[in-house]
Amino acid sequence: MNFSFFKKPLTLLVATTLILISACSGSSQDNFGGLALYTVRDDMGKDAKATLQKVADAGYVNIEAAGYDNGKFYNMSPEDFKSFVSEIGLTPISSHNATVTLENADKMIADVKAAGFQYFVIPIPPMGHFTFDQKTRTMGMKGDIKTVTDIINTIGKKCTEAGIKLLYHNHDFEFKKNKDGIVPIEYFLENTDPKHVNFQMDLYWVTKAGADPVEYFEKYPGRFKMWHVKDMDEQGRYAPVGTGTIDFGRILDKKEESGMKYYMVEQDMTFDGQQALEAIKISHDGLKTFGFK
Repeated sequence: MNFSFFKKPLTLLVATTLILISACSGSSQDNFGGLALYTVRDDMGKDAKATLQKVADAGYVNIEAAGYDNGKFYNMSPEDFKSFVSEIGLTPISSHNATVTLENADKMIADVKAAGFQYFVIPIPPMGHFTFDQKTRTMGMKGDIKTVTDIINTIGKKCTEAGIKLLYHNHDFEFKKNKDGIVPIEYFLENTDPKHVNFQMDLYWVTKAGADPVEYFEKYPGRFKMWHVKDMDEQGRYAPVGTGTIDFGRILDKKEESGMKYYMVEQDMTFDGQQALEAIKISHDGLKTFGFK
């Protein structure tokens, strides 16, 4: 039989197949990194599912929630939230739970686990110990630091017993001496058990406090299991990753010493008319320039 009739279509088919495989492979390689959903909280409040799809379309694969209320994540039950994000290719990694108390911790931890998250994050000093001055826009902590540490330790043990991990997330005040001459983050690090409590370092806030992330990695190796990656512009404002002044490459070189397992892009606010969904795309592109994967 003469097969010359099939040569051209067969060649075309093979070429088309290779192009499609290459395109799919390239797309997969471009999907990486995590996003703190606090960045797009306004959009999540309007249409959570559509916004999550846009987060996936922007190239992110991991997410951190900041929208737990009355047993639901963004008005979805833990099980429904887990199912939906899985359908669109997102993986729930961590959940910020600012309203945790010793009384509601068991229920909250159970819901965080049911939604598929690996990490339960305390984002501010819990149970009324966080302060915010509206006039000066400064944050702080009130009360005895040992009391706050004891609360964190107790919740950490509860998380371990439930099969998830606890992280404490910093702002700038934890890296500054308090009225008693204590640097809160150092007190937390030295008075918590790494079996039950570790930390999510917000690189912007550490820089804002005038501290060096790398020095803390060296002093407390392995304790910073997750990072918030957000940039700082020349005015000290939040900025998309790669458009500001923070040397993420230098910090990323110390990833192993830090103990970092995951990182989340976060931008608390946008400026000059920029929208949050636009900013997260710029940040995703910016991650590549520093070698984030």
